Amino acid sequence: MDKGLRFRKANRDDLDAIDRIYERSHDAEEAGLTTTGWVRGIYPKREVAEASLQRGDMYVAEYDGRIAAAGIINKTQVNVYLECDWEYKAPDEKICVLHTLVVDPDARGMGIGRAFVRFYEETGKDWGCEVLRIDTNARNRIARKMYAGLGYIETDIVPTVFNGIRNVDLVLMEKKIER
Repeated sequence: MDKGLRFRKANRDDLDAIDRIYERSHDAEEAGLTTTGWVRGIYPKREVAEASLQRGDMYVAEYDGRIAAAGIINKTQVNVYLECDWEYKAPDEKICVLHTLVVDPDARGMGIGRAFVRFYEETGKDWGCEVLRIDTNARNRIARKMYAGLGYIETDIVPTVFNGIRNVDLVLMEKKIER
């Protein structure tokens, strides 16, 4: 990846750019150019980014001076995670989770998503975590393939209503942090 890629914690000035990426991702989904399983007006939307900014857990990837990707990194395991018999057991404070990773459709295919996941892994390691967890819609084959290629194992697929979207088969994945 080019040296023009930089990761950092997001700030309020990034909100419009993150929201535009959400909207462009919905445009791509509706045009049949991608299959994330996300639904415009339900998830993700501007309020998701606003809440994350308030919590201080939104991160962005800048490429050539503009926001190219965003994701939420924290230790919050969503309720659906309780239904999974995880391969790697660890106390909650030792688990890091990546939520709502989104890459601007104009920047896809450049390795930014993979680089963001590597940034997430380093963040988890810096936080002293032992296990990394990620989820995605079963329909999102591109993300599933990327995560598998980065060493994540699919532990379970849980049918659920997720982030307000009905009939989601949520793929739960994890990876042990190597020290």
